[in-house]
Amino acid sequence: MGTILHAPSGKTALQSFYQLTAVKSNGMTIDFSDFKGKKVILVNTASDCGYTRQYEELQALYQKMGNRIAIIAFPSNDFGEQEKGTDKNIEQFCQVNFGVTFPVAKKNIVIKSNEQHPVFQWLTQASQNGWNDHAPDWNFSKYIVNENGNLSHYFASSISPLDPVFLKALES
Repeated sequence: MGTILHAPSGKTALQSFYQLTAVKSNGMTIDFSDFKGKKVILVNTASDCGYTRQYEELQALYQKMGNRIAIIAFPSNDFGEQEKGTDKNIEQFCQVNFGVTFPVAKKNIVIKSNEQHPVFQWLTQASQNGWNDHAPDWNFSKYIVNENGNLSHYFASSISPLDPVFLKALES
């Protein structure tokens, strides 16, 4: 089993998750303040990865849990150059092959660098999220933010969104 990290008891975000935004492939803004009261799954993705089938699992989870959760995919070419498509191609790929209806952001940089997307800066810097410095190890790393806007868990790529340990984290 891959890496699983969870927030130490009492750790809260030092900078508000709800001030963050992302841009979808169609240019529309995703305003994270819309997610107050929901668990949010943030996942870096790639279309040519061995874990790409997790899109289907994420969609099943999204449909099953309804408006209790939000899922945002962040396509990235950071690992093995496995996301070469344009934003439009990526969105079409997700919809046609996996029926994805949750938001897919524009292609971004998720690894730690000067160009790292602000959402992934928040997810991977304890100075912002309150406890975690762990950046994605590979495509389909998953972060869970709780209903209060605090980062609660990190899951490695190898852990399916339908794995009982992942589902338990969503229910906790």
